[in-house]
Amino acid sequence: MEKDYLPKNFNRMLLSENQIEEIVKRLAERINHDFQDKDLLVVGILKGSFMFLSDLVKQLEVPCCIDFMSVSSYGSGTQSSGRVNIVKDLSESVSGKAVLVVEDIIDSGITLDFIIKHILNKGAESVSLCTLLNKPQRRKKDVPVKYWGHEIADEFVIGYGMDYAEQYRNLPFVAVLNEE
Repeated sequence: MEKDYLPKNFNRMLLSENQIEEIVKRLAERINHDFQDKDLLVVGILKGSFMFLSDLVKQLEVPCCIDFMSVSSYGSGTQSSGRVNIVKDLSESVSGKAVLVVEDIIDSGITLDFIIKHILNKGAESVSLCTLLNKPQRRKKDVPVKYWGHEIADEFVIGYGMDYAEQYRNLPFVAVLNEE
């Protein structure tokens, strides 16, 4: 069921529930094709990716294991601090596996560059990136985003797992936050 309202601190809806569902299906089809004969480990980056990861893995038809990492580079603001801290590392071994890192949004690339190097250093066969939202104009590190759902402008978005000061993750859509 679509919510036809936006609370007063939202600028506008960016992706509806139906649009997100179509993006997830499209990405899952590509991943199913590309990882048919791979030992796949899907790694969700907490907290933001949890809704996207859940919907995505339900659409995967290839065998996979799931693990999570928690990293921090934002704090309570809307701009990355540039420092990446591992809060929770992987529990599963990545040795010899094809790893698909699932993220809610990729903007500066700093965090994902760090994560890719970290996972490769642990012995992964390969690391591919999958994100719901891609914000390439904010890139500070060139990371290879193989699977992305929707490209967005330089705006701060919330909902569908993404937050502002730990709020709004539970919204079933993605909206632009009014920062005024």
